[in-house]
Amino acid sequence: MEIINEEIKILIVEDQVIVALEIKRSLEKFGFTITDIVTNYYDAIDSVKANEPTIIFMDINLENGKDGIDTAIKIKTIKDIPIIYLTAFSDDTTMYRAIATEPLNYILKPFKIEELKSSILLSIYKIKNKKTHINSNGYKHIGFDYYYDIKNKNLFYKEKHIKLSPNERRFFKLLIDANGNSVSFSYLEEQIWGTKDISESTLRTLVYRLSGKLEFKLIEAIPSFGYRLANKK
Repeated sequence: MEIINEEIKILIVEDQVIVALEIKRSLEKFGFTITDIVTNYYDAIDSVKANEPTIIFMDINLENGKDGIDTAIKIKTIKDIPIIYLTAFSDDTTMYRAIATEPLNYILKPFKIEELKSSILLSIYKIKNKKTHINSNGYKHIGFDYYYDIKNKNLFYKEKHIKLSPNERRFFKLLIDANGNSVSFSYLEEQIWGTKDISESTLRTLVYRLSGKLEFKLIEAIPSFGYRLANKK
């Protein structure tokens, strides 16, 4: 299904032309408008001034000296345009420099087209739908910059997909379905494992591992009863 959004204009800053064209084709299939494809700092600045894109896909390794982070810093002095980095660089120095520019996302190459799609949809949600809990694409904001894909039962932190085991997915969906209410230990055990006759530590271990993936946010333990979503924004 095409995702039509004529208001979203995207600038692609990428020094590998083949990669840039692939991104362009993919985004156009989703219904987005590409304002330009540029390969360096100077052309990116000129394009921003001329076309005023809504979002910028920014490679970090650019030609002609200045890199994508330098470019992002300069662009923010012109207009505060949200940026999604696409890069092969994952070293700490580069990451910290990039984070300082407050990007919408940081996607490592090679990436999958579906990853690109999820990133742009969640970025649009953050830009245009901050006042709603569920946007038109079915993403529910559940607090601390975590989002839940209602249809596909996927969990995201900002635009990053959080990989869950099958039982972790079942557990989290039960909390989502409870809409902030508490879910008992016995109900969780029966729904996840099909029985209440399991070791007391089994559910506790599952929750501990899942909580670690969520930086120990979102899940709140209710003493002697069960669990619920923390319900904090």
